[in-house]
Amino acid sequence: MIKKLLWLIVPLLFFSCSAKTPVITSIDPKIGRMGEVITLNGSNFGSARNESYVTIAGIAPTSSSYYVWQDELIMVRVPELGESGLVYVHSNGRRSNAVLFSNSAVVPRPVEGEELGLQPRITSINPQAGAPGTLITISGNNFGISRESSLQSIGGVFFSWDYESGTFNPYVVREPEFIEVSEMEAGYDSWSAREIRIRLPDGAVSGNLEVRTPHGRSRPVFFDISGKPGHKNFKDKRSYTINYSVDIRVLDASRPNTLYLWIPKPITSSSQRNVSLVSRSAEPFIENHRGVSLFKLDNLGSGANQSISLSYRVEVYSVETGIRPASVRQETSALSAMHTQSTDLIPANNQRIRSAVSSIIGREQNPYLRARLLYDWFLNNIEITEAPSSANVITALEERKADSYTAALLYTAMARNAGIPCVPLAGVLIDRNSNTFRHYWTELWINNFGWLPVDPAMGSGSVTIETVSGQTQTAQQRANFYFGNTDNMRIAFSRGELVLSQMENRGRLVSHPQSYSIQNIWEEASGGLESYSSLWGDIIISGIYIQ
Repeated sequence: MIKKLLWLIVPLLFFSCSAKTPVITSIDPKIGRMGEVITLNGSNFGSARNESYVTIAGIAPTSSSYYVWQDELIMVRVPELGESGLVYVHSNGRRSNAVLFSNSAVVPRPVEGEELGLQPRITSINPQAGAPGTLITISGNNFGISRESSLQSIGGVFFSWDYESGTFNPYVVREPEFIEVSEMEAGYDSWSAREIRIRLPDGAVSGNLEVRTPHGRSRPVFFDISGKPGHKNFKDKRSYTINYSVDIRVLDASRPNTLYLWIPKPITSSSQRNVSLVSRSAEPFIENHRGVSLFKLDNLGSGANQSISLSYRVEVYSVETGIRPASVRQETSALSAMHTQSTDLIPANNQRIRSAVSSIIGREQNPYLRARLLYDWFLNNIEITEAPSSANVITALEERKADSYTAALLYTAMARNAGIPCVPLAGVLIDRNSNTFRHYWTELWINNFGWLPVDPAMGSGSVTIETVSGQTQTAQQRANFYFGNTDNMRIAFSRGELVLSQMENRGRLVSHPQSYSIQNIWEEASGGLESYSSLWGDIIISGIYIQ
């Protein structure tokens, strides 16, 4: 009888011990300076940090701030921008008891008049936790009467963002980084002086949420990222300096005349960040319209030569993901409706596309597994070549042959037909000699997870560029890697199909299919500009910094 009882008790004890609540017994120092290291003693912290974290006055330190994480000991640097407040350890989905840390530099000050300033102030957020795509209501004041009133360089709603650094220096404090809510992906639902409704952006991590306007930043509020059906890590940071140009030669022209040039610049995303202008030879007519700068050249004379050159610096990260398919759920939203549409370039509703998709996915309902079935079929049935092809999406499907451009559009069309939000990306790949060549891939939106990179051309091995590690991959390793992961040897210039409107009713439009950006207009000539030639140079890498 005793043995039977023991067999019943032991599993219960094991289960209860597997998810114990973390306990803080002491903090040292209790009063200190921002930026110094504090020590937390206690129990049930976990033998490794993994997805666990500490919050100090509602602020989560960056990954590089943790020096020691053991089951009974944590050493972490206090954020430089932090304040006095309660300290918690979050581990295994549980939160510890609170201990107080006080900022020795804080001088007491009266609170009256705090709301009299012009800077934005957050009073509440609902919900206080969520996953990418979650609709969040931010209440407060001084947000501005509309989104447009905050559309300066610092305006918007920002969440914490972090990456895995390959280097560790205990004497260097890494500043916290943020990612803005995406206006291009229906991220801003509404904006008023006292309430903002936004959708949690892809790439956000647990940490600070803040509102920024031309009058300043709000005090940060902690937001917990939870409910994701997997993980996404950003690592292997590379900083590129790029140069590119457009040369115009006028053959025959009379005044008045105008030439418009729609020149794309590197996009900003969760894995491609901190895009900054280094130099340019001319000021644009419109600085930024959906990721493109519009340049205007007026009254060009016959025989004239004009050149516009640009240089940007951009940070690119490799992406590593892991998804639990059983936790993925499909649901409709403004974003899914936007990225499952059928267009002339991406004919998702074409009967041949519909028939092929139906035979591939069968009765599978899980969107992640559907996407993988389409990807595996693609690699086994479509011959992807490096040489550019003039075939369209339907012809490529019928002939089972495509280049990376048509392959990306075809996979996007098939995914959209299967009800999976998908966008094509265009840009350049960078080889080991810093040469660039045009490349196209895709991203899928997985509810409560975010964007999942999928590169059929790289996965098939048709593009012979190796991974960042320099190790040669087998065919199966390559196929698995490029479904859900991507390297940092690429720079994207467009996400999705960029449809621009011409400037003048009688303007003569020029497009450049299969260039480094998927956009319908590149040049527009009007007036007496009868004949000219244009040379769009390649993307040149003039500097690489590897961290």
